[in-house]
Amino acid sequence: MNEKNKQATGRHRQILRRIARRAMIERGFRPDFPAEVRDELASLEPEKGVSALRDLRGLPWCSIDNDDSRDLDQLTCARDGGGTVTVLVAIADVDTAVRKGRAIDDHACRNTTTVYTPVHVFPMIPEELSTGLTSLNDGEDRAAVVVEMAVGAGGVIGGIDVYRARVRSRARLAYNDVAAWLEGRGPAPAAVQRVEGLAENLRLQDAAAATLRARRQACGALNLETVEASPVIEGGEVRAWRVERKNRAKELIADFMIAANEAVARFLESRRFPSIRRVVHAPKRWERIVDVAAQKGWTLPGEPDAKALEEFLAAQRAREPERFHDLSQTVIKLIGPGEYMADLPGREAPGHFGLAVKDYAHSTAPNRRYPDLVTQRLVKAAVEGLPVPYDDGELALLARHCTRKEDDANKVERLVRKSAFALLLEARIGERFDAVVTGAAPKGTWVRIDGQPVEGRLVEGFSGLDVGDRLRVRLVRTDVEQGYIDFTRVGGR
Repeated sequence: MNEKNKQATGRHRQILRRIARRAMIERGFRPDFPAEVRDELASLEPEKGVSALRDLRGLPWCSIDNDDSRDLDQLTCARDGGGTVTVLVAIADVDTAVRKGRAIDDHACRNTTTVYTPVHVFPMIPEELSTGLTSLNDGEDRAAVVVEMAVGAGGVIGGIDVYRARVRSRARLAYNDVAAWLEGRGPAPAAVQRVEGLAENLRLQDAAAATLRARRQACGALNLETVEASPVIEGGEVRAWRVERKNRAKELIADFMIAANEAVARFLESRRFPSIRRVVHAPKRWERIVDVAAQKGWTLPGEPDAKALEEFLAAQRAREPERFHDLSQTVIKLIGPGEYMADLPGREAPGHFGLAVKDYAHSTAPNRRYPDLVTQRLVKAAVEGLPVPYDDGELALLARHCTRKEDDANKVERLVRKSAFALLLEARIGERFDAVVTGAAPKGTWVRIDGQPVEGRLVEGFSGLDVGDRLRVRLVRTDVEQGYIDFTRVGGR
């Protein structure tokens, strides 16, 4: 380790915080709340003007989220109707506190999203709201927008209702603890044991989620293996990384949120209201997905077909489970990112290729995503018979802006993670690794090394490579400030 790096020992957290703030500013974010936001926050009366709400505080609501999540956007519960399960999703009523066109809303609209880095969270709205007054915290009465869905046999949603209500969470639960219990690997979480009937309700939710998931997959929803990796910082230094994979509890919540987002889109359409849709187009690089499948002895049709792709993925998961993550990441890259689009009544929405749904509006995370807050305002206006709060042009501009800022946020988060991994790898320059190509474009070729959530640029030997190709690489350089991790190709593999 050189002298500069010796001086940095114990100060990795400070280095990464500085890099995060710099990246936020360079990408056009405001990392701090201006004085006018603080002034508005001090004078807020969130409950003022709230009309009579349905009282659903007696239901066994709970939140299931990451261990360290504090901005709790949703609660869930279910009711057994004998052949039909009624699933209820309560979404934090953030609009009650964040009024359209005022200072807090202006700041939220500029940033459009909470930015999560390993060393600091830059919230979209002040934490006094997102983790306090508008967070669905355990034991607190909260206003919410409730999406109620009747899930019948085979995962068919036979009825939808959307309304405002007052709710109270009975338990704050964590994904890993709930998953271990549902999968038979551990006891019921203490909070579940304390609340009468909650264990039975969670099992009912789990069963309903499974039927929803099975129906989506039968329609061609892609069952991809996503892995979230974050650096582990101890004593101010990056020591390792932590990998979070899908589990049964995460799938439960994802299934309910997908269903709720689809229900909200349909609800707004039924009221002849516009909306902002989340769209994932059919892959432009479908031919490369076909090539990847052919290399594994599988034939896909010449035109994009989600159902055929899911059949291939399911077969590969069973055949090569240890390699399925790499294949999933390859397919995700080739499908490309989603975007937000304004959808007007009577027009055909493009749909979401990966989820195999036509109507899809982000609505379930208004504490941390601005499109969800916009959608909430539209829903509340539709529920209460009020005029549409946004005109068509305004929605179109907001959709484009939110797409750009989502991309900017992803770049900030990726930079800080790569800077953290650069700190972790700087002592391993010269080592060789097996790797897979994760990106190939005129601006550069990127690879991820096996067994580690580390992606870097291939600066030599990239000719003829494409996404999904496997190769041997050598680590040649790291640059913590820029988040660079550079590799060269080794041999002809």
